[in-house]
Amino acid sequence: MTSAQNRPSGPSLGRRELLAGGGALGLGAAAAGFSTSKAWAAPAFGDDPFTLGVASGDPWPDGVVLWTRLAPQPLALDGLGGMPPHKVEVVWEVAADERFRKIVRRGRTHAVPELAHSVHVEVSGLAPGREYFYRFRAGGAQSPAGRTRTAPAHGAALSELKFGVASCQAWFEGHYTAYRHLAEEDVDFIFHLGDYIYENPIDEAGGVRNVALPAEVRAEPYDLTQYRLRHALHHYDPDIIAAHQAHPWALIWDDHEIDDNWVGDFGKDPGTDPAVFRKRKAAAFQAYYENLPLRLPNKPNGPSARLYRGLGYGRLAQFHLLDTRQYRDDQACGDKTSDCAERLTPGRTVLGDAQERWLFDGLRRSRATWNIIPQQIPVTQVDTVPGDGRAFVMDFWDGYKPARDRLFARLADPRVRNPVVLTGDMHRHMAADLRTDFDDPRSRTIGVEFVGTSISTKMDGMDLDPGGQDLLDANEHIKFTSYQRGYVRCTLTKDTCRADFRVLPYVTRPGAPVSTRASFVTENGNPGLQAV
Repeated sequence: MTSAQNRPSGPSLGRRELLAGGGALGLGAAAAGFSTSKAWAAPAFGDDPFTLGVASGDPWPDGVVLWTRLAPQPLALDGLGGMPPHKVEVVWEVAADERFRKIVRRGRTHAVPELAHSVHVEVSGLAPGREYFYRFRAGGAQSPAGRTRTAPAHGAALSELKFGVASCQAWFEGHYTAYRHLAEEDVDFIFHLGDYIYENPIDEAGGVRNVALPAEVRAEPYDLTQYRLRHALHHYDPDIIAAHQAHPWALIWDDHEIDDNWVGDFGKDPGTDPAVFRKRKAAAFQAYYENLPLRLPNKPNGPSARLYRGLGYGRLAQFHLLDTRQYRDDQACGDKTSDCAERLTPGRTVLGDAQERWLFDGLRRSRATWNIIPQQIPVTQVDTVPGDGRAFVMDFWDGYKPARDRLFARLADPRVRNPVVLTGDMHRHMAADLRTDFDDPRSRTIGVEFVGTSISTKMDGMDLDPGGQDLLDANEHIKFTSYQRGYVRCTLTKDTCRADFRVLPYVTRPGAPVSTRASFVTENGNPGLQAV
């Protein structure tokens, strides 16, 4: 697979969308050329416009996407971050050293009000597999410097690759201390597997944060202004800013970026007009893009956006990032935890036809030692009732058994090397063997799944909660679970994939230490979990 082939397919770029400037595409002005706003001739900010920090994402062998958003007042109630309705010129720089003595790329773009003055610069022409530093300037203000790293060259023989896995960060249910620790980890990048924001209404005390918020910020979001405010609230935190600044990220949404358990054109509330929900979805999608380091092919077009994509890391790993929300069938059985027949209906899909074909083709073509599938919802069977009877969560892959059967048939193909699924959503750590038949303990193990707990959602939690004990008792293939907050640190070599389940004793107050609760490995050519 060449460097170009490593890139996800997407809409082609027209001539007017390309900006000259040091081997980069300035996505902040993707729209600038079409902006109806006048340029702010001499920007003068009363406050720091870089309050939301800087970020990078989706490393390729020749570059990354760089992000920032000008927001001197990030919680300004109009959702525009305290910015006037004018486009602003932004200068960006990439250096080979932390002190910016060796500038390797430099350019100019515009932050436009149509995109909440966010900037997405796709830098190319960088060397593969090396560290870089970047920063932005607007007016007389300069951003903090971020650190990023390009992916290795195609065919590179890596001895080791480390990455973090995070998800689920309800701002009002806990502090982001886990991100401070993740910023300090020696990892090459971070996967975020969904629930970057939570749409739930917030009480007057700001939940456990004990911060008074205006009613406009606390209300459940439905329009673009409200989603912008909710993103600003979740991002306006020194710990998550530090994690973005320290490492490149690759992000996929789940449900709470829009509405709890949404699928397709349907939200949580029954009877919602699909046309009304599509407008809400379009607003949520745009705010998601504005506030995160995403490439142009991921930019939404109204109520649709393509987020599934591939990232390659030499001969060691191919990552197949999935979107399990946008294309799936509605949940079976009224989305009630049960064992109803509807979940077995032939043809049920989680990924939709196009994404499923893309995934299966990518798995078949991959020559990497490890095929890693970052996605949102547990793919392993999760029976919630020990003893007689069974009950499954219809929002998980259990509610779409034919889709899982198709996926597992592909993972069982001997040409697909070492599949490992990474998952969020559950607010608990979990490690499980993936089997061709979960009801037969003698069936073949074809891969493993590592589920990461939440950063802050559900507050402090505990190590082994009653629900976790039920999972262990009812599912022989589930080898471990913990209901504490934290993240997963993964290490790949040519011989093993190791997951360290990192936990914090509390998040309802700041300053918690981090420790490793458990570690598991799966071996190259020998699928199945082994405790370390």
